[in-house]
Amino acid sequence: MSARRQFLNTLAAAGLGALPGLLLSPIARAAKAYEVTHTEAEWKKLLTPQQFTVLRQAGTERPYSSPLNDEKRAGVFSCAGCKLALFSSATKFESHTGWPSFWKPLDRAVEKTADNSLGMSRDEVLCRRCGGHLGHVFDDGPKPTGLRYCMNGLAMTFEPGAAPAA
Repeated sequence: MSARRQFLNTLAAAGLGALPGLLLSPIARAAKAYEVTHTEAEWKKLLTPQQFTVLRQAGTERPYSSPLNDEKRAGVFSCAGCKLALFSSATKFESHTGWPSFWKPLDRAVEKTADNSLGMSRDEVLCRRCGGHLGHVFDDGPKPTGLRYCMNGLAMTFEPGAAPAA
């Protein structure tokens, strides 16, 4: 697939991903048992409608719409679904993509799975504890890992304070 076509597909996903049932199917969790589980009705009570779409239906927020994209303070970014600490602010960087980006998650915080939706192959990033969709990881990030964890701000919360070491 050409780089131009992949870029256009990514833009389409970003613009339409927040609409439930449009282009993006719910996360296939491969019958895995997670530490934190809820019924769909319980998740809908615990999360805002926008958070539910992102975390439980693999939606995507509009680029540059999350306040967490501009968060510069020291602290920890956690899963909005189960409160598991995911990323240290020490690994956050400005990727100019419109989503909060990190070059490394905290140890044992996330898991990756293949995502072949929208006609492209990507690595989806899920919360290790609840299986919530956080975003995707790409290999165009900065040193030392060369990775860009491109996360949805709606999928996370931020707690200012001392940031764990990178």
